[in-house]
Amino acid sequence: MYLNCHSYYSLRYGTAAVETLVEKAAELGIGSMALTDINNSTGMVDFVRCCNEKGIDPVAGIEFRDGDHYLYTGIARNGNGFRELNEFLSYHNEVKLPFPATAPHASDAWFIYDFDRVPDRRLRSNELIGIGPSQLNRLYSSPWRDDHSRLVIFQPVVMLGKNEHELHRYLRAVDQNIVLGKLKPQMMAAESDILLPPDLLRCAYEDFPEIVRNTDRLMSDCSISFDFSAVKNKRTYTGSRSDDRILLEKLALEGMEYRYGKHNRQALQRISHELQVIDKLGFSSYFLVTWDVIRYSLSRGFYHVGRGSGANSIVAYCLRITDVDPIDLDLYFERFINPRRSSPPDFDIDFSWKERDDVLDYIFKRYGRRHTALIGTISTFRDRSIFREFGKVSGLAKEEIDLLVRDPEDPMNDNPVVSQIYRLGNQVMDFPNLRSIHAGGVIVSEEPITRYVALDMPPKGLPTTQWDMYVAENIGYEKLDILSQRGIGHIKDAAEIVRKNRGVSVDVHRVEQFKTDEKVLEQLRTGETNGCFYIESPAMRGLLKKLRCSSYKGLVAASSIIRPGVAKSGMMREYIHRFHHPEQIRYLHPVMEELLAETFGVMVYQEDVIRVCHHFAGLDLADADVLRRAMSGKYRSRKEFDRIAARFFSNCRQKGYPDKLTNEVWRQISSFAGYSFSKAHSASFAVESFQSLYLKAHFPLEFQVAVINNFGGFYRTWVYVNEARRKGAKIHLPCINRSEYHTSINGIDVFLGLVHLQNLERGFSSIFLKERELNGEYSSLENFVSRVAVKHEQLVILIRADAFRFTGKTKKELLWETQLITKAKKQYETSGQMFRVAEKKYNLPELIQSEIEDAYDEIELLGFSVTMDMFGLLKTRFRGEIMACDMPEHVGKKKRMVGRLVTTKYVRTVKNEIMQFGTFLDAKGEFFDVVNFPGSLRKYPYKGSGIYLLLGEITEELGFPGMTVEKMEKLPLKPDPRY
Repeated sequence: MYLNCHSYYSLRYGTAAVETLVEKAAELGIGSMALTDINNSTGMVDFVRCCNEKGIDPVAGIEFRDGDHYLYTGIARNGNGFRELNEFLSYHNEVKLPFPATAPHASDAWFIYDFDRVPDRRLRSNELIGIGPSQLNRLYSSPWRDDHSRLVIFQPVVMLGKNEHELHRYLRAVDQNIVLGKLKPQMMAAESDILLPPDLLRCAYEDFPEIVRNTDRLMSDCSISFDFSAVKNKRTYTGSRSDDRILLEKLALEGMEYRYGKHNRQALQRISHELQVIDKLGFSSYFLVTWDVIRYSLSRGFYHVGRGSGANSIVAYCLRITDVDPIDLDLYFERFINPRRSSPPDFDIDFSWKERDDVLDYIFKRYGRRHTALIGTISTFRDRSIFREFGKVSGLAKEEIDLLVRDPEDPMNDNPVVSQIYRLGNQVMDFPNLRSIHAGGVIVSEEPITRYVALDMPPKGLPTTQWDMYVAENIGYEKLDILSQRGIGHIKDAAEIVRKNRGVSVDVHRVEQFKTDEKVLEQLRTGETNGCFYIESPAMRGLLKKLRCSSYKGLVAASSIIRPGVAKSGMMREYIHRFHHPEQIRYLHPVMEELLAETFGVMVYQEDVIRVCHHFAGLDLADADVLRRAMSGKYRSRKEFDRIAARFFSNCRQKGYPDKLTNEVWRQISSFAGYSFSKAHSASFAVESFQSLYLKAHFPLEFQVAVINNFGGFYRTWVYVNEARRKGAKIHLPCINRSEYHTSINGIDVFLGLVHLQNLERGFSSIFLKERELNGEYSSLENFVSRVAVKHEQLVILIRADAFRFTGKTKKELLWETQLITKAKKQYETSGQMFRVAEKKYNLPELIQSEIEDAYDEIELLGFSVTMDMFGLLKTRFRGEIMACDMPEHVGKKKRMVGRLVTTKYVRTVKNEIMQFGTFLDAKGEFFDVVNFPGSLRKYPYKGSGIYLLLGEITEELGFPGMTVEKMEKLPLKPDPRY
């Protein structure tokens, strides 16, 4: 009887979670029901699972609508019918066509029309008419009064009860982007569209037994089920599972020779163990598909970084999926895959932001769009978004909404409208709001993906599942994360720029050599990491100096302890203290010393928790990983956790450990597990960091140009330009004869790219660069205008950027000349003359252009000055009593410093007060760091970008100098003479 039930996945329409809907149905004794969310099947997997748990027979369906206009509801007879409905919906999502007014043909699906909107044609055998209780009276005067054979009960369920209708109204107003008062009846469900008890619903149709029988017959004809235990990914790569196993073994052994040589017994033993587990769990195809993607990317010359728990696998290392040696770092495969891990594994693979789309295109074409999809994600209603959305539909003014968002406790918010927003907001918290795309998740499926869900077609242009990664995992998909990051882009670009500028070919994959390169290690020790992936932030530079970091493993540890969880727990500070005072470390047991000596007794990594559970307590590696996941809140089976915890204590008793010792080790792993970080993940990042460090150490100018061109570092462009200058580059403004679209280098001359000029159109830049390539450099402004179709405002941008400075004329002279040339060009084009008349020469008065005017032009167009140091714009000549390099000599003294603000970071104290950390560059272009405590910050706050005078005490912590700011003030600049 329940053929038209909606969950909150009927976005901004339904008011019940899938679990809540099924739970309520079970309470009412409903034995069978259909979920038919509007234009989506997002909730179907959860619906089937919940129905199975509650003893309800699930039926799959989709309600098709054109905006607010109801068309028909599809009900699947079986799994094939569900696929037909999903494919129909997916097709229309892909081609962006409206649904037809009448239902499509389907061999295993029924379609139900509303009683008031029956097609004006003969119904097909699988088409029915739904009639609601309120429509029964009209049956007597309808064409169907004597023939009830096509009629079924149609009681829409949008809400669980009438008390939820107000919430439904708010959701509909949000969806329509109108105030509540403008809602029309056709935009909303009726108050009666609720989940009625079966007896009450049957009672409404007691005079129409045939309709009841038709409905029961339809429900009994339909069913849906999913196998939640089987892996849904492509089952085989070669066509048979045994051939997959043979191919994977062959590739792994060939890779072992590349990574370790032919006769490494330890590597061979571990490969054999991993291959056995991979084959047993049916993951061979998953490894081979991932290898295939990597093989393609390498054939195209793309760089990648395989990271995450996948880097715990030696097979992945031998297949070149990752570049982290799990033997060297003592990484456990069980952290990635083990028989008792409840969630499927996934590889995280980063590509350059320029190449990721190419890789995705390959995957979709190689494995087919019916079997390949991006994974969706669901954005939900949260605190501020609820206030804004509900405030808007309630008719609140923007100022009132801003106040509600900014300060909910303000007395002005004490009114009935806001009270209603609070009441309904609590109900809608975490409701799905919009469907979007996961950052990089891709699935390659054995069955067509529409067997399980419909697909959206976002602007990205690739099919995307309507459910998210959690549902994908629940039903048995292992996703492959194809991600992008700019760090990889600047590594590849730097190598290419080095080849062009110096004629040197750099193999950035020689990471083992980089790990022992003295210039690289010196940069690491001194925190010279500007532009280097993951290690350039002020906090990381400080940490590297405090730890005197000088090794790959040291960097892996540093990359882990700086993570928010570790730092917040206090263990980062403890780690630094133990590094400097190893004599104070007291290990609980010799086994603990053996396991944790590398990290000074601190469980920095998730792998440390596994190792302690395995070596100290004797748990097998699979159980140890389950315990780690449970302690970090990522494992749901309390029964399984209790079993393993009991074994932990039992094993310790058998080993003869005192209860006090066992309890303390348990306490430590319990506290560490919650915030510890994957060692494999840190190691993957550290590989990329070493690649950056090598390029920066040996080819600093080319490296910095690559960083500038990738626009994705921690700092803004001007900081990287400063770094290039600091390393010896001569920085030049854009030039129409020397610059490219992106920043380029010739020797030590760095020409800023045209891309940096605000409001300069890319299409125009491409045109005049192509003209220069074909016909040579431009000889004058007039020559440029004669060869390139240029808008006046685009020409002015180039002149103000001094891109025509090769002419020897000032910008003001060129601007005058522009007027004359463009006027003459128009006269020539409209006169019909065959030959251009020679330009008249005018004698202009001397037009003076000052350095300060140039600097302000550059700031306006580029965001920073090139020809004049920003400190040169200060009204004062004072540059500070000391420079950054002098700070260690003045520790404990109060000094005045002058610095250009680079970045700030604020944190809240235990008293919920704000303190800030600031990073500055001094007049010599060197970094220094300061801290502003709450009292000082309240009196002397930051006032945006600029140059500041700072007064404070010079401090030093473990070799890293800083300043505790007492007072500071932003310094005034010389006035802009252009205005």
